[in-house]
Amino acid sequence: MNKILSIGLLSFSLLAASCGKDYLDTKPTGEVSAGTVFETTANAKLAINGLAKMMTQQYLSSQGFNGEGTIKMYYGNYPGNNFYVNLSGWAVIINGTYNENITSIYCYYPWYYYYKIIGNANTIITKIDAAAGTEAERQFIKAQALTYRAYAYTMLAQLYGNRWADSNNGTTNGVILRLDESTGDAPLATLAQTYAQVYTDLDQAIDLYTKSAKTRTANYEMNINVAYAIYARAAITRQDYPTAEAMAVKARTGYPLMTNTEYRAGFATPNQEWIWSSYGATDETLYFYSYFAYIAYNSSGSAVRTTPKCISRELFNKIPATDIRKGLFLDPLNYTYTTSTGVAGTELKARAFSLFPALQSNATPFAYMQFKIKANDIPGVGNLNHFRSSEMYLIEAEAKYFQTKPATEIQAVMNALNRTSGRDASYNCTTTGTALLNEIKTYRNIELWGEGFDWFDMKRWGDPIDRKAYAAGGNFLSSLAVKIEPSANNKWTWKVPQKETDYNTALE
Repeated sequence: MNKILSIGLLSFSLLAASCGKDYLDTKPTGEVSAGTVFETTANAKLAINGLAKMMTQQYLSSQGFNGEGTIKMYYGNYPGNNFYVNLSGWAVIINGTYNENITSIYCYYPWYYYYKIIGNANTIITKIDAAAGTEAERQFIKAQALTYRAYAYTMLAQLYGNRWADSNNGTTNGVILRLDESTGDAPLATLAQTYAQVYTDLDQAIDLYTKSAKTRTANYEMNINVAYAIYARAAITRQDYPTAEAMAVKARTGYPLMTNTEYRAGFATPNQEWIWSSYGATDETLYFYSYFAYIAYNSSGSAVRTTPKCISRELFNKIPATDIRKGLFLDPLNYTYTTSTGVAGTELKARAFSLFPALQSNATPFAYMQFKIKANDIPGVGNLNHFRSSEMYLIEAEAKYFQTKPATEIQAVMNALNRTSGRDASYNCTTTGTALLNEIKTYRNIELWGEGFDWFDMKRWGDPIDRKAYAAGGNFLSSLAVKIEPSANNKWTWKVPQKETDYNTALE
């Protein structure tokens, strides 16, 4: 590999593979050329499907990196404040101490993965205008590629850029903006320039979606709502609250909140609330390397059977008894369990198997273990959600708060999410001031638990991670029961990996 960014060039083994069984009808990898892919819009659609496929593929050999699922698990869940797993050996990742280890594969992985998506998206954006087909087809394909690029840069900015509050209004370093097929030396853009490019890409994508008047056929495909949702997430991270509010409302339009039955169904099959997800079925599985093999409570993978994923004791205790979300975690009640690790005693173990018979017979239940996420097939098959309307309600509420809009407006949004939806018929938001912000944060933690937001939210808010051991009211191992201040670990900012700086002389 001459330059690290060469991974972003067209990889036709990926681009020729579509989601589902369509890939069986494409030419073998060695027979596909760039000219063939972009001869027609029909062929170019396979390139867009290839971007979707990249988000659920295994990377970097045996490290277990599985596309977007790894970002959610290793970078969002593990190092957060409300996600417990009995893995003392992972303390360097869970406690965020690898952020400045530029030779670590964990520093390198997001850079590698997202620039691979960006490089392939750039090729589509550059070449699609010459493809034979209707103008509407070209517009729709380009809009999708722009949306992928905007998403990848949004994620890179959160990982490798400072939180906006620490960026001196965006003048600190962002990431490298590569917007064509070149892979030469390039400097870091500022964080402000990075977010400006995200906005530009999304503005153009939204315009093209509108002009094309075309719609998607599957939830794993991009559409205008996905562009609005990415816009909302980027804007709330950039502390651009008016934009975040407006885009969140647009993003969730047409995607009503899921029913309680859907909420309890395992978060592995798209429903009316899902704005965008990645395809996952038995015909396309990563087996024990998939996201669901690491988290789904019914997975046969050892990563779940021996170390199930648990909610923090403190957050669990904040969920009202009337809230259906409380029932998605194993309440230890008055049963015994090992307080140093969480392993359930005999009676609590029996209760777990009674409540959730889909557990593997050789699984080890833990107090507070999750039953929110369930695989559709073994060892870990499921569709992976990226955006839901619930997140958009929470972004709207937070954006309204920081614009100092009337508390009644914010309370109405929170009531719509939590009471009107049926999640908690007894819920009624009446708080104001700082207490209202804390309530928004608490319900964001509850609603989005396990979906990869925890660390990203704590970084964005500038709140310290404060995990407690059992004796102090928590349920974390002593090695993970730490307090991490926002100023620690390079301000929670991953450094540019050495594999980039070794070859990019513009960064010397």
